[in-house]
Amino acid sequence: MPPSKTSYVCLPCRASYKQPYDRERAHRVCPRCAGALIHVGSAFAAPRRRDTAAWRTLSVLLNAGVRFHKSCCCGGPGYRPRTLREVKERMAYAERSGEPFARALVRPEPPH
Repeated sequence: MPPSKTSYVCLPCRASYKQPYDRERAHRVCPRCAGALIHVGSAFAAPRRRDTAAWRTLSVLLNAGVRFHKSCCCGGPGYRPRTLREVKERMAYAERSGEPFARALVRPEPPH
């Protein structure tokens, strides 16, 4: 049985690649720009290349450490913000409450 594939992203190129996961080969290189690829997980769905707002949102999530791995048995990674407005709401909540950014970003609804 072939190894399962997972997604890797190049933020500058706004490109996503499905590749077999291999612990031995932790660092992947973008075929377009030769920059580092970020392992985002197998439950990732890339936005369209022209959707700059979605890629900015994705950049904030990835830089905060949020990834898109399947949760055991439920089939998806759970809630992830899709717009910059949702990101800003959760980041403001994190600053007010002291909650880590990565945890606040995956909250379905930030408390007011």
